Amino acid sequence: MPVQALDPQLGVDEFLYSEDTFPALCPSGGSVWPKKQEAKRDTDMINWRMMRYRLEYLVFQTLVCVVRSLPLRESVKLAKGLAFVIHRCLPRKMTRYHVAAENLRTAFGEELSEKEIDETIYQMWTHLFRMIVEIIQLPRKLHRGNIFDVLDFDYPPELITALCSGRPVILLSGHYGNWEIAVSVFGLFGFPMGVVARELDNPYLNKWFAQFRQHTGHRAMAKSGGYDDMVATIERRGHLALLGDQDAGKRGLFVNFFGKPASTFKSIALLALEYRAYICVGYARRLPDDFEQNQWIKFEMGCEELIDATKCVSKDPVGELTQQFTSSLEKAIRKSPEQYFWVHRRWKSQPRVREKKKRQAEPIAEKRAA
Repeated sequence: MPVQALDPQLGVDEFLYSEDTFPALCPSGGSVWPKKQEAKRDTDMINWRMMRYRLEYLVFQTLVCVVRSLPLRESVKLAKGLAFVIHRCLPRKMTRYHVAAENLRTAFGEELSEKEIDETIYQMWTHLFRMIVEIIQLPRKLHRGNIFDVLDFDYPPELITALCSGRPVILLSGHYGNWEIAVSVFGLFGFPMGVVARELDNPYLNKWFAQFRQHTGHRAMAKSGGYDDMVATIERRGHLALLGDQDAGKRGLFVNFFGKPASTFKSIALLALEYRAYICVGYARRLPDDFEQNQWIKFEMGCEELIDATKCVSKDPVGELTQQFTSSLEKAIRKSPEQYFWVHRRWKSQPRVREKKKRQAEPIAEKRAA
């Protein structure tokens, strides 16, 4: 069947998206290319998404302006007010309350009552909003001249030796305390790092946070697809900063976290072993407020453990190192559990049961049933 000629009354788009243009090639009656309406819907979806991103960024920049203009105590009250709205006013399903509560029960068992769990979740949201406020204020509030007024340091002398040793250092932390301040301090001391973080869906917010991390000399690296950048940095004996407390899926390495197996990324241990890197399990947790004595917030910046991968002599070095830094992170979190982000599904993945063991267990179960 001959191909339909181009009608001079039709535009190119109308011709291409017409169902009658190539009937011989489309026995089902459909067109070769997507329908014009479908393409239009896709375009409308992209336009709506970009409009939403711009609106989110406008709201965020408004918050930035408000926070920068507020006195310290008023900014803390703002954070507490937002936490109250999230925790007390919004539906619990929306705020992932039950996920956080279950994680706290898993971590602490009978150590915490239901009332204490609820209070910890409220304090967690307060901490999160205070951290956002602190990030906005940080470029103006923290500099080399007042580092020791803002931070109390708790780290072994070997950490400075490691940073100056010519070997790479992996600064490892979790969603605990104000991890952004911890990274910024290393930049102020003259130790630039490759900061590995997940790119935000909103490109405008992603650019803002990337510029924030770069203002102290660091380089932003995408967590997704950024492995080559990480390896290149390590090969140059540079330093990396990353968070290692999220679920790594079924292919992750299961190690104990608060006494329960949790899927953990093994790439951290593999990098440390291959490139003879140190692993510094660090944190920056907020200390109790003292607005009379302190000009800003006070933090404790600590190194829970400095791990030298070259001294690992285990038959399973990857497993040992992964368990070691996970246990160290747990110790840090126990100091201020309300400053940990419990809404992550840390124990989402479960260890696989080997098929062989499963097959062996089935006949035994059948015999018992008989």
